[in-house]
Amino acid sequence: MNYHKPAAEPKRGCARPLLEEHPRRFAENRYVYPVLSRRAGGISIGVNLNPAKTCTFRCVYCQVDRDEPASRRLGAPEPIDLGRLAEELDAMVAAVCSGRLFEEPRFRQASAHLRRLTDIAISGDGEPTLCPQFAEAVEVCALVRRKSCLDDVKLVLITNASLLDREPVRRGLAVLDAAHGEIWAKLDAGTEAYYRRVSRSAVPFAKILDNLREAAGARPIVIQTLLMRLEGQPPPAEELAEYCRRLRELAAAGGRIKLVQVYTVARRPAEPSVSALSPEELDAAAEQVRRATGLPVMCVCP
Repeated sequence: MNYHKPAAEPKRGCARPLLEEHPRRFAENRYVYPVLSRRAGGISIGVNLNPAKTCTFRCVYCQVDRDEPASRRLGAPEPIDLGRLAEELDAMVAAVCSGRLFEEPRFRQASAHLRRLTDIAISGDGEPTLCPQFAEAVEVCALVRRKSCLDDVKLVLITNASLLDREPVRRGLAVLDAAHGEIWAKLDAGTEAYYRRVSRSAVPFAKILDNLREAAGARPIVIQTLLMRLEGQPPPAEELAEYCRRLRELAAAGGRIKLVQVYTVARRPAEPSVSALSPEELDAAAEQVRRATGLPVMCVCP
């Protein structure tokens, strides 16, 4: 069966506020934060390589704090303190694995089956591959994972795929591959016009597709796709069909797509014209993707 839903996620219950809120600050940390993840079905340790909130996209559904000035979100990325990153990640791994995290008020309500470390996710408040020390930061994460004997915990890069062709990023991907990590790459559109409407990026859509093709040709990747209502309307049928065609083209070119994650808006988006699909709409879209592509699909309902 190619259709998946995360078995560990409760439909309702006391963990729901944690599943809906993913703040990227924790205690006095600058870079490392814990998240009770819908998609992972447990605790994901987030590594924010872009606290300055710079990004190559300005997605209409972005859930980063919109109170920051646009000049900061779109400006030059800041260097990070690799020593502090290592210390924060070490401490967070210890807190999760020892159970101390669940003594924190925000995490006391987490159900027993969700109290497990599922992954270390390199992501953040902007595009993580913009980080000037991206490769070195991936090395730090891989080292902490290795010395903590977390062989069953995935190291994941969450990216919009816009910079995967850059040489400094390639070096980081080589480190990720050596650590048996995964790339979770965004693809929210099937056409240039819809891509422009949703991602609002100066990066050509063709470059995103080329980067995905190259990345998936080198190792299996996960495709992440957010579907939403724009001005009250779900994705047009022709757009979803073109999206499926793009996935088929990637696979036909030798791209290894391990999984397609289909999800919708769960927190306050950037634009008021954006709203979530219903669970039934999301289920139907995921089933269409599965049937049209033959790929494994995970439907993640809010």
